[in-house]
This record gives sequence, C-alpha cells and structure tokens, in this order.
Amino acid sequence: MLERILKLEEIKEDSLFLWGSRQTGKSTLLKALFPDAKLYDLLKTDVRTSLMLRPSLLREECEMLDEGTLVIIDEVQKVPALLDEVHWLIENKGIRFILSGSSARKLKRSGANLLGGRALRRTLFPLVSAEIPNFDINRAINHGMLPRHYLSENSTQRINAYIGDYLQQEIVEEAVVRRLESFTRFLRVAALSNSEIVNYTNIAQDCGVSSKTVKEYFTILEETMLGFFLPAYTRVVKRRVIQSPKFYYFDVAIPNHLLTMKSLQPGTDIYGHALEHLIIQELRAYLSYRNLYKKFSFWHTLDNKYEVDAVIGDAEVAIEVKSSHAVSSGDTKGLKAFSEEYPNAKLILVSLDSSPRKLNNVEVWPAQQFLKQLWMDKMIF
Repeated sequence: MLERILKLEEIKEDSLFLWGSRQTGKSTLLKALFPDAKLYDLLKTDVRTSLMLRPSLLREECEMLDEGTLVIIDEVQKVPALLDEVHWLIENKGIRFILSGSSARKLKRSGANLLGGRALRRTLFPLVSAEIPNFDINRAINHGMLPRHYLSENSTQRINAYIGDYLQQEIVEEAVVRRLESFTRFLRVAALSNSEIVNYTNIAQDCGVSSKTVKEYFTILEETMLGFFLPAYTRVVKRRVIQSPKFYYFDVAIPNHLLTMKSLQPGTDIYGHALEHLIIQELRAYLSYRNLYKKFSFWHTLDNKYEVDAVIGDAEVAIEVKSSHAVSSGDTKGLKAFSEEYPNAKLILVSLDSSPRKLNNVEVWPAQQFLKQLWMDKMIF
C-alpha cells in the first residue's frame, strides 16, 4: 500500500472534516491511520438506513464510549442530520470525530450543522509524486493520479467507470440538475476550457444553456470536488491584469478522458497543457498538506502578452510550465515581465530539460526534479 503524506495529526486535539474526491483513498487512509477507531460506514445500506431513520442512535451508542474516543463517520454527507448529534457529543462527551465525505454540497444546501468551527477541515487529494516510488510523469499525465487509476494498466476503463459513477451518484441521486444531458455536454465543454481563463458566456453558447446555468454547473463541480478555480493575481503595479479565474478538473486525466484523447505524448500542445495541470495539482496539494496558508493564483496581463502559470504568496514565487526539452530565452518572457512588476519574486520555469540551469535569472528545473525538490521543502520557500 502506498504511504500517504497526510497524517491527520490534528485529531489528537480536535475533531475534523476530511474531504476528498471519490477514490482519492480517504477510507483506506483512515483505516490505516486509525485501525481501532469506531467506524460508521454510510456506504453500507443497513448502517445508513438505521441512522437516517433514527439519528439519535449515534448519540445513544457513543454515550457508552470513554471520553476522547475517536469515532469515524465515512460519507457523512449521506445523513446530514447526524451532525447535530456529533455536535452534542463533542460538547458533552468529549468524543473526537473524523467526518469524511466526497461532497459538502448536500450538507451546505440542506442547512446542516457544520459544527461552527468545532471541527477542522482537511482535504485528501489524488496521489502526489512524493507518494509514488519510481514516479513516472508520462504515466501520471495519461493515467491520472487517483490511486486505482495510476496503478492500473486499464486506466481508460477505470476513468470511464469513474465518470459514470460520478454522474450517477453525485448528480442523479442528489437531483442537482434537471437536465442530465445538458450537464454531460457541459462537462465536455469544461474539459476544453480546462486550465484556461473562464469565459461563462462562451461556454454557455457552446452548451446551449444560459450563463447563469453555467455558473451553477461550475459550482456543482466545486462542491462535489470534481474541479477547482485558480484565482487571478490581481494586484496591479504597472500592467493591467485579468481578473477572471482559471478552472481545472481535480485530476489531470479527467479532461483528456472527457475529450476522448488517446495517449498524450511530449511535443504536443495538449501534453503541454496536461503538464501544466499536473504541476498546478501538485502545488495545490503541497500547500495544503504543509499547512502553508499562502495565496495560490496565476498572473495574466489584460493585453494577453504575458502570463505566469502559478504565483505563490504575495508575488513571492512565480512559476511557469513549458513542455519543451530545451527552453530558450523566449520561454521566460512571462516571468521576466512579472519580475519587472515584482523584482523580489523567485522565478522558476518547469520544463522537460535534462538538467537544472539558470537562464536570465530564472531557475530552469526538469519537471521530475522540480517535484522532488518541492516535496523535500527545498523549492518554494
């Protein structure tokens, strides 16, 4: 079994929500870290039904436990009413809880008790490079980083089943859209816009729905953890900048699957987009796992002349991703423009070069080595 970086050590003092997309390995991680915890698995029909009919059963059973006992409720969003009982047990019995799930949407929309700060929030992301022995970037781009997908020789079939399960369970069961065919079409159009600045009007035209509906669809993807927005870095020094966010699916393989792409190979534009997506995915996980409460954004000038793929903190680090095997001075123009605005920024270009080097005050790092240095805490700060 792969060893995950997230250890959830906060549970020694606090209860917590553990969120993560389906099949990121939440249940496996919790069983590995806390084998002696009392577990309520709401994927089991009998367990879910009994607690749905009588949520007080949770309190009645947990009142028999010693103070400080750890209780895990897996897929907690399936029975939102349990959170009132959890609240009472935390306050009156000192029970610690880990409440895991793949979607906060149902809890938020139902007005469920989110415990008013009594539980911390952590997120389990897909695998990261540091968790995989002999990590292979090409495999990651083509298979994705969900554990079952990366390790499988039949990743295409698994991803196809994954998307089907998502539509069936998250969309149909929760009845969050009226026209499933429109939402399915939106998923593919959103894949075309993956890693691009979001233009709701253009996407709405391509989907045949209103801009308001498209915004709601993107909210669904966020709340069911199938995608995320990367905000624009908007502080202006000289050049006017884009204000709209970029959108990314939560895993690098999802958009290519939705677009029925075959194996992606270095040297193509689509491979370059996927490499950028993978680096953004790793940076997002790194900042979360290391509890680095830094802004994470991108920078794009309004005249479309210059762009930087990732900005960490308040212009502390700027990162550009290129899939070239031999980057040149022209590949650093976005970073150089950013440096003119923010001269103290550390400038990094991630590429497929064979060796690290310095180019125009920019650190050029092969992607594999960049990721290794990142997770050794030697790259960003």
